[in-house]
Amino acid sequence: MLLNLGTPESPSVGDVRRYLSEFLNDPRVIDIPPLPRKMLVNLVIVPFRAPKSAKIYQELWSMSGGKSPLLTYGVGLRNALQQAFSDRQEVTVELAMRYGNPSMDMVLEKMRKANYDRIVLFPLYPQYASASTGSTLDKAMKIIRRWWIIPEVSVAGQFYDHPGYIRSIVAQTSGFDLHSYDHIIFSYHGLPERQVDKVYDDNLCSDHACETEITPDNIHCYKATCYATTRLLAKELGLGKEQYTVSFQSRLNEKWLSPFSDEVVADWGKKGGKRLLVFSPSFVADCLETLVEIGVEYQEIFEENGGIQVDLVPSLNLDPMWVDTVKSLVVPHIKG
Repeated sequence: MLLNLGTPESPSVGDVRRYLSEFLNDPRVIDIPPLPRKMLVNLVIVPFRAPKSAKIYQELWSMSGGKSPLLTYGVGLRNALQQAFSDRQEVTVELAMRYGNPSMDMVLEKMRKANYDRIVLFPLYPQYASASTGSTLDKAMKIIRRWWIIPEVSVAGQFYDHPGYIRSIVAQTSGFDLHSYDHIIFSYHGLPERQVDKVYDDNLCSDHACETEITPDNIHCYKATCYATTRLLAKELGLGKEQYTVSFQSRLNEKWLSPFSDEVVADWGKKGGKRLLVFSPSFVADCLETLVEIGVEYQEIFEENGGIQVDLVPSLNLDPMWVDTVKSLVVPHIKG
């Protein structure tokens, strides 16, 4: 079962409101006590944010043929992976979303009725975070534990350093001349700093060398694995440290992981940069955060500060090399 974060049913205000309500009421996403979270989400964030977000989703839908690209690429990946297992008739591939549809409840009920002897859960998040991988697996386990017959359950975990994942991203740069850009940005989805602090017994990510190395202590620190992915990509692309920046996007306040991608883009415009190339390695499929936030909003920010062009390296989407990589990550969990 391929698992991704999810998408509204449509860009209407009502569907966006329902999606945001499910998403933001997740205690792993907004990790504060239940009552303050419910009041904050249901009385403040969702009522005011839904209409604004709906406009952005409408823009995304219009860019993507009237459909959600995240769902389109998810279904496409499911179908391509099923085809890749055409020689294994006993293997069935499903797709579910943590929030929205196809829902995990619906897909897992279908799988329960099929009476599989093993279920492989594959969250499509390269770098582990409690708000993404943790939340997705948490919900899957809560559903499965209610079954009378529980089959073997296996988890294909984070793949931030998998050679196939790295090579697949590098292959997406074939149409770009890296040396023609003033700077290259590796932009990852942001998280509150407190969420990476919780990874450590001492509750301080800053006390660990997360920007420079992977250790047994920080192997599940989102910040550490983002930097590790970037180092591997930079090596494959032949980039020196002065040629790129690691940054984090989609922040809600100043207490999120930094540097902030939008500020990095603005700063390069102010410094006289004219062309930027942006990677988004935490997203395996193009979505609102890549196509609109980077492709449209960052372009506007760059121009406002004197820059000319921001180019986005496409996400892995349905690239055949990526499909092969997904299969290679799943195969070790399949019997025989």
